[in-house]
Amino acid sequence: TITHHPYIFLTIIQKNYTLHYTLHTTHTHQIQILCNMSNDLCEMGLYGLAVMGQNFALNMASHGFSVAVGNRSSPKVDLTVSRAKAEGDLPIKGCYSVEEFVSSIQKPRRIIILVQAGKPVDATISALSEYLEPGDVVVDGGNEWYPNTVRRGEELAKKDIMFIGMGISGGEEGARNGPSLMPGGPKEAYDLIEPVITKCAAQVDGNVPCTGYLGPIGAGNYVKMVHNGIEYGDMQLIGEVYDVLHNLLGMGNDEMAELFGAWNKTELDSYLIEITSKILAKKDDVTGEGHVVDYVLDKTGMKGTGRWTIQEAAERNTAAPTMAASLDARYISGRKEERVEAEKILKGPTAKPIVSKEQVVADLAAAMYCSKVCSYAQGMGIIRGASDDNEWNVDLAKCATLWRGGCIIRAGLLGKIQNAYESNPSLANLMVDPTFASELNERQAAWRRVVTLCVASGIPCPALSGSLQYYDSYRRARLPANLIQAQRDFFGGHTYQRT
Repeated sequence: TITHHPYIFLTIIQKNYTLHYTLHTTHTHQIQILCNMSNDLCEMGLYGLAVMGQNFALNMASHGFSVAVGNRSSPKVDLTVSRAKAEGDLPIKGCYSVEEFVSSIQKPRRIIILVQAGKPVDATISALSEYLEPGDVVVDGGNEWYPNTVRRGEELAKKDIMFIGMGISGGEEGARNGPSLMPGGPKEAYDLIEPVITKCAAQVDGNVPCTGYLGPIGAGNYVKMVHNGIEYGDMQLIGEVYDVLHNLLGMGNDEMAELFGAWNKTELDSYLIEITSKILAKKDDVTGEGHVVDYVLDKTGMKGTGRWTIQEAAERNTAAPTMAASLDARYISGRKEERVEAEKILKGPTAKPIVSKEQVVADLAAAMYCSKVCSYAQGMGIIRGASDDNEWNVDLAKCATLWRGGCIIRAGLLGKIQNAYESNPSLANLMVDPTFASELNERQAAWRRVVTLCVASGIPCPALSGSLQYYDSYRRARLPANLIQAQRDFFGGHTYQRT
């Protein structure tokens, strides 16, 4: 029904949905959206239908948003449409050409692309751009190197098309049921996607979404990159603890699974601790003998985001020894054949220290907690350095909020990290927050015992020890850097500052 009153009431019946709107007649943008909806156009578009893309499209549709989907190959379009029908007749429209895909979306168009980072993103944007119009929004949800995102944003801005780089964490399950979403781009563009991503993101504390505006173009990808660096560190810390439990204390997989399960009910509560318990308990279903973890080759793969994080730490003059140690450990793990030969030549300690199992287990929990705090401190330091250099004004408390649910590094610890930065946004380092400082001080003796035990036993613990060295270096008012600077001045005439 349309009247001459300055406000219009519209009722639109689309498929099985009845939508009611009241709007001012001068709001031509909103009227355009309503007209689009009456023409059966979709509210969102998603291009790139590997499992992550399929699942995020289904996530949006499950929250009531109609979604047009497209992909280079049509079978994945068919699969997504069939999944939508099987999972509750969700409002997803399959499109079989780029032109059909773009023309199936309401203006201003909001399109998320989930394709492999690098050249495939450029190719996809190029194809879409032929049909996009000024005011449309393109969101790249991949793990992209942030300078590429900045470049693409600048290129699209020349066409008045807005671009957002949005990190997505949570894997395939998170994409379907609620991931952590880390967007960065023009605020105007964010405002257009905010109603969608707020509903589709993971929720904590009942209704707090694990998403939010992080800053201009590049900021979202940067925060996601650092998230992945912290993820590397967390995984390495858990691996080192597993090594001590298994090879020094002689614990079996079932016993370790039970221990990690118990730890997950303490301050160590996290997704990675939770899945470690499940992995260790998993029996091998190929041979029917033993546990699957014992059949996994000890070579850790990676996709590059951890390396980017360490590169950025160097660019920002920020120490990140926990994350750097995890990256080095992956490099060494990849040299499996060399390690097999080296084991025949290089020797370690011949006698294991006599220890109390109960004490070592307690110390490991304390050491892992302290090291995790250090890893987050390093990550937040990298983000702050980039934010200052690029004038992004990233809110570190918001980063902690975004990571509390949906993502791989979600952990109970993040609630305290959020509180620390809310209480003091200018906090120089997470370790000096009163709560964390007290905890580190109380646990540092146990932390030292673990590192000492590893060294005496010949068990590598680069992340645990790197974290402790970070703590010890930061807490000292005076370091031996005076001698190093004097050496620089001696051979290079670099001068020095006097105390």
